[in-house]
Amino acid sequence: MRALLLAACALALPAHAQTRAPAPAAAPPVQRIQPSKLILVGDSTMQANSGWGGSFCAYHVTSFLNCVNLGRGGRSTGSYRAEGSWDIAQAEMRTPGYREIWVLIQFGHNDQPGKPGRSTDLKTEFPANLRRYVSEVRAAGAKPILATPLTRRMFEGSKLANDLIPWAEAIRKVAREMNVPLIDLNAESAAAVEAMGMAEADSFAQLPPDAAPIGMTPAPVTATEVAVQPMAQPKLAFDRTHLGRKGADYFATMVTRELSASVPEMRRFLLP
Repeated sequence: MRALLLAACALALPAHAQTRAPAPAAAPPVQRIQPSKLILVGDSTMQANSGWGGSFCAYHVTSFLNCVNLGRGGRSTGSYRAEGSWDIAQAEMRTPGYREIWVLIQFGHNDQPGKPGRSTDLKTEFPANLRRYVSEVRAAGAKPILATPLTRRMFEGSKLANDLIPWAEAIRKVAREMNVPLIDLNAESAAAVEAMGMAEADSFAQLPPDAAPIGMTPAPVTATEVAVQPMAQPKLAFDRTHLGRKGADYFATMVTRELSASVPEMRRFLLP
């Protein structure tokens, strides 16, 4: 009886006094993202595990810049194209869905003489290869960036022996002629390495000077492991060209700083 009376009283209340559940809030419209992409093209001083590119892509870009590291060890401006790596890079340039695509190109180490199948002529072939890369990047609708090669860390007394200066100058010339943004990594890295001295520069290598190489000889395979596909093994050694984690982090920060100055429109994607 009491329940019936309470119900009757509730019905007698004015409409505005009756409790009503709030209407659900309308969901905001979905905003489509507008990501951009940076493709790294170069040699072992750029590739993951021996160059600055792995650290750069991992720690110096936001999630709105897809960083694709296509650096490959031992490649020159000639062999990178001949083996098909440039075809892969061009396919990346044409992937839909990106607002802007940049291609950062850094060669020189393996274009030097004495490397059969890789060396290119400094006066003719090397600059011609660079010009062709730049033209094809633009034809794909992407934006080229040229970088001079990372210095080697070899000293003659207290002075750095920078044997890549002629190749760096050839790259600077192509950048000027074709109006391409330039990262002068050779000049900046050489100045930094000479200033720090050989002992500190040696700490940038993959292993200490007295360490035995790692991963150069495959480990013996037991009978139970024959049917299991082995994982890739790192090939680590001490030298004054390639980079361990400390060196990679150092030069990735340098590349980021240079990029922010040479390509200001990328600043919103870069982390110092």
